[in-house]
Amino acid sequence: MRWKQMKGRKWYGLIPAPFHLRRFSSFDPPPARPLRRVVVTGVGMVTPLGCGVKTTWKRLIEGECGVRAISPDDLKMNGFDPEVMSYTFDQLTSKVAAIVPCGSGSGEFDEQLWLNSKEHRSIARFIGYALCAAAEALKDANWMPNEQDGKEHTGVSLGAGTGSISDILEASRMICEKNIRRLSPFFIPRILINMASGHISMKYGFQGPNHSSVTACATGAHSIGDAARMIQFGDANVMVAGGTEASIDALSIAGFCRLRALSTKYNSKPHEASRPFDCGRDGFVIGDGSGVMVLEELEHARKRGAKIYAELRGYGTSGDAHHITQPHIGGRGAVLAMTRALKQSGIRPSQVDYINAHATSTPLGDAAEANAIKYVFSDHATSGALSLSSTKGAIGHLLGAAGAVEAIFTVLAIHHNIAPLTLNLCEPDPVFNGGFMPLTASKEMAIKAGLSNSFGFGGTNSCLLFTSTN
Repeated sequence: MRWKQMKGRKWYGLIPAPFHLRRFSSFDPPPARPLRRVVVTGVGMVTPLGCGVKTTWKRLIEGECGVRAISPDDLKMNGFDPEVMSYTFDQLTSKVAAIVPCGSGSGEFDEQLWLNSKEHRSIARFIGYALCAAAEALKDANWMPNEQDGKEHTGVSLGAGTGSISDILEASRMICEKNIRRLSPFFIPRILINMASGHISMKYGFQGPNHSSVTACATGAHSIGDAARMIQFGDANVMVAGGTEASIDALSIAGFCRLRALSTKYNSKPHEASRPFDCGRDGFVIGDGSGVMVLEELEHARKRGAKIYAELRGYGTSGDAHHITQPHIGGRGAVLAMTRALKQSGIRPSQVDYINAHATSTPLGDAAEANAIKYVFSDHATSGALSLSSTKGAIGHLLGAAGAVEAIFTVLAIHHNIAPLTLNLCEPDPVFNGGFMPLTASKEMAIKAGLSNSFGFGGTNSCLLFTSTN
């Protein structure tokens, strides 16, 4: 760097030359990065249909439903006065939910194992679901690295929509009762959404990226897509990715009721409440659970002889820029997300065999998505060659976990060559006609490419496109 002398003062010093006279050495260009393909090598789930992939998938394909009527005990208000709890329950306009079956039996979530031990005081329910699903996914992938290099190149990308609202409700009760000294020192760690990702990282010693997305009901899909990009960019070779949620509590249900987002017409017929694309739909059914998949760089997976379910070929995201909760009626945000996923994948619309729709059983949302699918896939959709379903009829809407669980359903559809049905579709919305019609029965078919949609409040959209590797 050139310098000039400053004279005529009592001291002499050096000052930098004017900026335009400085000479900078040029940097070398960033290193070229090879194409890194991403595959799915493990899956794990905790859903209202059961704990575990095998149980959930079997019940889904057979047309079973995980929605049931709720009781005051489901509201997570055990510390409240019984009269207050009873009054709150009576005031709720929606009294159905898709709840994870708990117990020590096969296909049940073991609360004693994942939530109630002394070591788990900092683990809220949504974190416990994630730990359980992650354990299954890692076992399925046969990925438990002992070497430091393997741990440093394995990361976690897992988010949630709301965290632990039940803990916040309980803390509020303590404040109202002037009993703040009884607040748990683990209160903050229990409600932080990134703690689900953090606990998985700490349990297994994974020192790669530790990431959490919070994009409402698109969280799970964004977490998976972001994880794939981390692998593609070289930040990791393996990523544990997905979403989790535990929002069946008094405050969460009351909030969605006030928003008029939940189903209220089917309180006496819980199994019929979640009815995507049906003319009788009147809102979504709130659900909880978790979905986790192990993503891996293709050559890394091949080298260790891993089982490969599918390849993640495309990830598209967009924003509606329209409304805080309502989608644009033409589905323009969904169109952008699907189009971008297709473009990134190199797959033509006519090559997609199956779509797992976001369709939550709301009047506006389902119609907007159907219009978007019809626009993007055009003749391929209306010809009947494209199979379409929403699995929320069976499991309700898992909010931040929905995108991950439904992405796994899409991967399993490719792996098993079975497209799952749409439950409770008795009178299809008028947007459907001819060959453009959601499946009302599970269908055995060759599925080489499948697409999973996820959309969230705030107008956030995500689309994942998976393909067979055979």
